[in-house]
Amino acid sequence: MIHVHVLPRSGRTEIVGRHGDALKVRVAAPPVDGRATDAARLAVAAALGVAPSTVTVVGGERSRLKRLRVAGLQAAEAERRLAPWIGPARG
Repeated sequence: MIHVHVLPRSGRTEIVGRHGDALKVRVAAPPVDGRATDAARLAVAAALGVAPSTVTVVGGERSRLKRLRVAGLQAAEAERRLAPWIGPARG
């Protein structure tokens, strides 16, 4: 499970680091009709190098804080792939 803090209407879509325990994702899309949520989901999929269809929103559909599930990817591997944005895995 990946926790994501989404900042809509940010000019461009990019992962910018951490927000507490969440991954901070700026998205250009507005928070209308799920567009910001979908943009964040696509950004996370691209960062992980997985197909967008494998990343699903399991919580926070209408909130800035979202919970995403990535099918077929273990948590440790997801952390390794996201390390450029969030730093090395804590252990």
